[in-house]
Amino acid sequence: MDSLPSGEAKARAVREMFDAIAPRYDVVNRIMTFRLDVRWRRTTVRALALPPGSTVLDIASGTGDFCRELEKQNLIPLSFDFSFGMLAADTSGAPRTQADALSLPIHDGSVDGVSCGFALRNFVNLASFFGELARVTRAGGRVALLDVSVPTNPLIRLGNSVYFGRVVPRIGALLSDGPAYRYLPRSVAYLPEPSRLCQMISDSGFVDVEHRQLSGGLTQLLTATRA
Repeated sequence: MDSLPSGEAKARAVREMFDAIAPRYDVVNRIMTFRLDVRWRRTTVRALALPPGSTVLDIASGTGDFCRELEKQNLIPLSFDFSFGMLAADTSGAPRTQADALSLPIHDGSVDGVSCGFALRNFVNLASFFGELARVTRAGGRVALLDVSVPTNPLIRLGNSVYFGRVVPRIGALLSDGPAYRYLPRSVAYLPEPSRLCQMISDSGFVDVEHRQLSGGLTQLLTATRA
């Protein structure tokens, strides 16, 4: 995937890409993030601030890393992903459903929270996605959305640009799928500015919208409460 597609072409390309990289996805993630991804997920689940026993929908659940972390923190995960390949590689034990995040097959206000990791840039329509989050989350429920970011510190930004743009694709090509790991660094371009993301979430029916950068801006975490 050498260009940045849009619309249905993007949806199809993203699903095919994740189907292809699913078997070695966890291995590559751990290596290219130096296991920081484990810390980022733990922080994201804690940021939900939900009581034990709450039901949390994990969107773009991949191989189940977030579902396992949700269970560790005494929450009940539901695994939803667009990619059959990823769902097949999910060993979390959580109930699994193949679904489009823009049209979730669950009732209004039926979950206490939603988590989503490293997928915002892969959705075809972010406004529709945030609208779906508002629809399925009960009043007072919480969402926590983790994704890559662009560091504000110039030195960290330069180092991240070199590593993410040049080293990560080589790691991906060596261990998994070259085109996929060339696409992933460039897919950051799909993400709106943080202020715009926060406004979109607020406009969808959430309050207490917060944005913060993690690990010097390597990733960003958005949290909000359903009005």
